[in-house]
Amino acid sequence: MLHSKKVRSGVTNIGCPLLFGAALVASWQTGLLHKILKTDEYILPYPMRIIDIMKENSDKIMLNVNASVKVALIGLLLGSVLGYLIAIIATVFPKYGSGGLTIVSAFNAIPIVALAPVFINWTKDVSDIAEERSMAAKILVVTVTSMAAMSVNAYRGLTELPPFSEDLMKTYAAGRLTEFFKLRFPNSVPYIFTALRVSVPGSVIGALVSEYFAEYIIGVGRQIRENILIAQYATAWAYIVTACIIGIVMYAILMLAESIILKACLHRT
Repeated sequence: MLHSKKVRSGVTNIGCPLLFGAALVASWQTGLLHKILKTDEYILPYPMRIIDIMKENSDKIMLNVNASVKVALIGLLLGSVLGYLIAIIATVFPKYGSGGLTIVSAFNAIPIVALAPVFINWTKDVSDIAEERSMAAKILVVTVTSMAAMSVNAYRGLTELPPFSEDLMKTYAAGRLTEFFKLRFPNSVPYIFTALRVSVPGSVIGALVSEYFAEYIIGVGRQIRENILIAQYATAWAYIVTACIIGIVMYAILMLAESIILKACLHRT
């Protein structure tokens, strides 16, 4: 009975979005969506037209995908590590750490469109090569936007411990390092993945938006902007679809990694 309920729930959770997506694409391809939105096929190209453009420009698209994914991953990694370190500092020094968490959260509230030009100006002396300057600025933007979610969630994982667990560690005369690696860090692992669920899509958005303002013209976000400016809407839509695919693939990889690592942690305990 319980198994059948899980099967039905799984079918519903997967089937309903797929049916909705299929219906949306079908209405789009048949022109029904154009009538509903009162637009034409030049502004909103048909899906098959977008797919054809993606095939014709696959090499160029992949070049820009590599640039955007590199920025998103490096920024995500740096932001997550820095965010976790801030959470550790806040745990060890709660009097000062709470202020650090507040500052990081405040940074996260600043719109990317405001951060990107500032970081581009800051990194203008990093290198004589425009590509390197742009890369540094974009990575900084993604780093800042990834820090807040990790620091806040990791802090919860490091401090919201099971009842009496700290007392048990004290009875074993465990040092701070032992307490961290045996108690606090394992307890924070689920919270790390909770943060990454927010940070992974955010890192993709941060990379794409920062490319709008970057000095070096490369990346999926920059190609969306450039093609819209010259009214090549079909090509712009091809890059928009590519951006969606990047986000979906990265999130799917995260979900797979989460299921494997959390199962391994549960099995170990």
